[in-house]
Amino acid sequence: MNSHFQFQYPWFLALLALLPVYAFLRGRVGKLSALRFSSAEIARAAGGAARSAAGRLLAFLRIMTVALLVVALAGPRFAHDRTETQASGVDIMLVFDLSWSMMVLDMGGHDETGTRFGIASAVLEDFVNKRPNDRIGLIVFSGVPYLASPLTLNHDWLVENLHRLHIGIIRELGTAIGDATAAATKRLQMSKDSKSRIIILLTDGDNNQGEIEPVPAAQLAAAIGAKIYTIGLGIEEPSHLPAFDVDTGKFKHGPGGELIPTIMLQPANYSVLGQMSRLAHGKFYRATNRRDLENIYNEIDRLEKTEVKLRRFTTFTPLFQWPLIGAGALLALELILSNTRFRRVP
Repeated sequence: MNSHFQFQYPWFLALLALLPVYAFLRGRVGKLSALRFSSAEIARAAGGAARSAAGRLLAFLRIMTVALLVVALAGPRFAHDRTETQASGVDIMLVFDLSWSMMVLDMGGHDETGTRFGIASAVLEDFVNKRPNDRIGLIVFSGVPYLASPLTLNHDWLVENLHRLHIGIIRELGTAIGDATAAATKRLQMSKDSKSRIIILLTDGDNNQGEIEPVPAAQLAAAIGAKIYTIGLGIEEPSHLPAFDVDTGKFKHGPGGELIPTIMLQPANYSVLGQMSRLAHGKFYRATNRRDLENIYNEIDRLEKTEVKLRRFTTFTPLFQWPLIGAGALLALELILSNTRFRRVP
């Protein structure tokens, strides 16, 4: 909001230019006193000084009264310029894989922040911050899906929940892609006033758990008009899964500080993700490093634009009452003085 001072009728201020002319024509004094004195010299000295002082002060008060009345007529006011944003936002459900394989270090990192999970979390947060006018929700899954955040415009709260996540927080093992997609679809279906519905599924594995297969889940999403963007994470080579603490999501280290390798994980088959995106009129992506993933979310951000309308309007706070009150006070003072201290004697 931007505020500034202005006059509603500024042309009235031109009347102020007449006040010096009025003062000049009025002269320094008013009517002469009618008292008789025994000496003309005494009358001249006393009358001239008193007449001059009284005339000047009363004339000044009269001019200031008129000036304040002119200012009040000009309509002083504060103008408050406001801009309102009316956005036809997109409803977006983020579906985020928290299976153990997301702890693999194959995307250029060396600690927890460089795992598939760590890189994906940071990119997701950036994506959320770029979409202030969209309702965004979060489904996380491993062997079963959980709602981490319903659709909301309170993105700070959503990001806080994202920060609380770690690999191991879901104790049911596996990758339930179909169930997670169906859960996201159900949440989007509950949003009746949605202009556009989107699911962004990020995973590094094959569907091996759950009651609903990925392809039927994608068909359900397409039936309610939701697009599905699918992202397959990780390189196309076998990778070791380092040992980690499931209670904290932190790596375990050997005596020399080195990571402790456990099982060897094979690359996932992402053909199902491609089928899902085609059925739901979206797009399938592959990301093998952080830059790939950032570019993917940037492209989705460009593809799914939010319609934003700006409405500008101005409200006013009138201030005319203050010069009007001042004029009334000066007029009252003039009347009091002219009838008391500077009272004319006939």
